[in-house]
Amino acid sequence: MTDPTGKQVEVDPITLSVVRGILETTQREMTLSLEKTARSSVFNLAHDYSTAVFNHRPEMILQGQDIPIHLGSLIPAMKVVAKYFDGEINEGDLFIHNDPAWGGSHAIDTCFYRPVFWQGRLKYWTVCKGHLTDVGGPVPAGYNPNAKEIYAECLRIPPVKIWDRGQPRKDVLNMILTNMRARRDQEGDFNALIGACQVGERALIRMLEKYGEAQVDACIDMLLNMAEKQMRSLISDVPDGSYEGMAILEDAGHGYGDFEIHAKVTITGDNCHIAISSPPQIPYFINSYEGNSHSGVYLGLMMFAQLPPPYNEGLYRCVSVDFGPKGTICNAQEPAPHMNCTTTPMETLTDAVRLAFEKAVPSKVSASWGHANGLNIAGWDKRHDEEYVTMVLATIISGAGATPSQDGWHACGPECCFGALTSGDVELLEYSYPIIIHRYSLMEDSGGAGKFRGGSGTAWEVEPLNNDMTFITFGEGRRIPAVGAAGAGSTIIDTKVGRLELVKDGVETTIRENIIEVIRPGDRITNKNPGGGGYGDPMLRAVESVVTDVKNGLVSIRGAKEDYGVIISDPDTLSVDRGATEALRATRRAQAAK
Repeated sequence: MTDPTGKQVEVDPITLSVVRGILETTQREMTLSLEKTARSSVFNLAHDYSTAVFNHRPEMILQGQDIPIHLGSLIPAMKVVAKYFDGEINEGDLFIHNDPAWGGSHAIDTCFYRPVFWQGRLKYWTVCKGHLTDVGGPVPAGYNPNAKEIYAECLRIPPVKIWDRGQPRKDVLNMILTNMRARRDQEGDFNALIGACQVGERALIRMLEKYGEAQVDACIDMLLNMAEKQMRSLISDVPDGSYEGMAILEDAGHGYGDFEIHAKVTITGDNCHIAISSPPQIPYFINSYEGNSHSGVYLGLMMFAQLPPPYNEGLYRCVSVDFGPKGTICNAQEPAPHMNCTTTPMETLTDAVRLAFEKAVPSKVSASWGHANGLNIAGWDKRHDEEYVTMVLATIISGAGATPSQDGWHACGPECCFGALTSGDVELLEYSYPIIIHRYSLMEDSGGAGKFRGGSGTAWEVEPLNNDMTFITFGEGRRIPAVGAAGAGSTIIDTKVGRLELVKDGVETTIRENIIEVIRPGDRITNKNPGGGGYGDPMLRAVESVVTDVKNGLVSIRGAKEDYGVIISDPDTLSVDRGATEALRATRRAQAAK
């Protein structure tokens, strides 16, 4: 490595490790700052935010172990913001941005960018992105299943400077916040995002002060090269050739039909090219703009790669992506509506990429996680005489996919968040909003069947407390279960897909569409999420493991027989008829071999 004067800079392993540790600690401090200072439950309970650090070029030099749907899209978005303000970036500035047509993911994920200067020169960017509970538009919480174009969804914020040389632009901030519901929550989360960027800035400056610019630059370049080397080494082990995967994006009840999303992965030496093919965009909120689609592709790749840290932009130097022509579902263009895109079609896109890699190296790829099937709520809180609105992240907690060596984790999804979301305490949600949560539990027979079982999905049941409540559903996975891997498959399907059960005026109905509805105290809604996909032939699952799942309420006696070929002869003792079980399993294996 050389410094700006051309002098060779030597980096010893200890210094490299320390600088790497400082960068990782900086990111964690930014994350903790968001958690401890945010206003909304989406931030301080569910942790639906992500942080990253970029250099001046700008390359992502560290991504947080946060929300995958945020992190991939940050790379193109950061480049768009830096290019737009090129020549107008000053010390003390702060920028905001959420527009998918300008490289963002979906508009409710709003991003703040803080340039970090050292001795008068731009050195880094600290970046924080968070899911606001509202971003304007006609429908609370942003998800509008009736939107035919993006203008009916949200307040679009292209790159905008909201601090100028250390001074907040109060008029611009006021204009933005005035267009959002539950302003107190939004303003609190704005301040948390801004503060987290500042926390990161201070830590980076202290690092430069202690170790010097040349030494730090050399360490960062080595970390980028280290990530690149690891990815190239992995790809070089994959046989050269082209591999194709396809996943179905199911119709969510609005009459557009199912769609196929295709991914073609071409390996040439230590380089990888991923080509995406998707149908033309539609007037419905599942279109994904290019920035968001980066996240889906990168997650599918990383589910295959399973590389150790460091995680930075060096990982993708040997990866090129073609999203197909503009105006398609995975490469949308204005004015396509998009708000549901971070779950649908992102998770389907991820599956298509993952399935393509499975054909290249079948033993290395995990099963799909449960897709998001969630709920937003809004209304008037009589306790405080103010409006409330939130995305209930607990309602999208689904099961994780199984792997070649173990069962999927329970209540860990959805796939787009990959374990980074948390549910939050039931009591704190009830304290924050005028609701009663009657149930939050795992669901029987929800995990995909396989030699290794998929993780279980969850049920979340709620009743409004003191006033009418609007709820808005979003997502999919209500007809097609999470895709398994390596020959996994389930016989019982209805318990493995998402749905919403509504009890209104004493009448119970099952909802599988994305709708906007109002309920009153005494009515209840239960959001049921899918489990993760299984891995391997379910007829090869150990009988003892199936019985243990029945004991733990994860698999029913019916499920043991239908999904796993295990016949439990006594429901009280859970004893197994070994002869009948072996005969049934043999029959199933013979049928599968035909």
